Amino acid sequence: MEQIEGTLTRLGIDYVDLYQIHRFDPDAPVEETMEALHDVVRAGKARYIGASSMWAWQFSKMQYTARLHGWTEFVSMQNQYSLLQREEEREMFGLLADQGIGSIPWSPLAKGRLTRPFGQAGTTRSADDAAAERFFAGHGDRDKPIIDAVEKVAHERGVPMAQVALAWVMHNPQVTAPIVGATKPHHLVDAAAAVDLTLTDDEIEQLEAGYTPRQPTGYATPSGG
Repeated sequence: MEQIEGTLTRLGIDYVDLYQIHRFDPDAPVEETMEALHDVVRAGKARYIGASSMWAWQFSKMQYTARLHGWTEFVSMQNQYSLLQREEEREMFGLLADQGIGSIPWSPLAKGRLTRPFGQAGTTRSADDAAAERFFAGHGDRDKPIIDAVEKVAHERGVPMAQVALAWVMHNPQVTAPIVGATKPHHLVDAAAAVDLTLTDDEIEQLEAGYTPRQPTGYATPSGG
């Protein structure tokens, strides 16, 4: 409650529309977390709540706990999803569809890897991006056929690679809207243009053909999981 009060004070508003928790906390009882979030909504400080990257069983446990006690349930899942990281398709998206919950994916451009040809140098920041290394380390040349496909489709369409990669993410019916990190005005232009880019079945097949299973990243792996 102290932190939501501080947030509202800093933003100069009375409530937030969507309040997202950041990851699953293995050290806090699920009942404690969900009741606290319910108290925030009941106090009028947030209208809706959402969660972020975690295992599907953890998300299901939290949602069921809220339902069991009559507390506020999650309406959104902020998960990692891109052409280079599609593991959420295995369990999480099925769960979200069944429960009527939206997805607002983070890193839909895979930390910029899907915005430029494979092997091409990125920005100064990307050359020393610890987060990118953590999320995509070990992919190596496995990413090349996917990135090459994005480049090919983008070239044939005459649009930036970022538009193709974002259009593919939004093609998934479970995705409400991807989270884009814009550092330049044209990044927002590309993101907006991707909304109107409808990929053909053949293009989608090309983009998806090179994918191989990856280790989920962005959240902890429980022992024995």
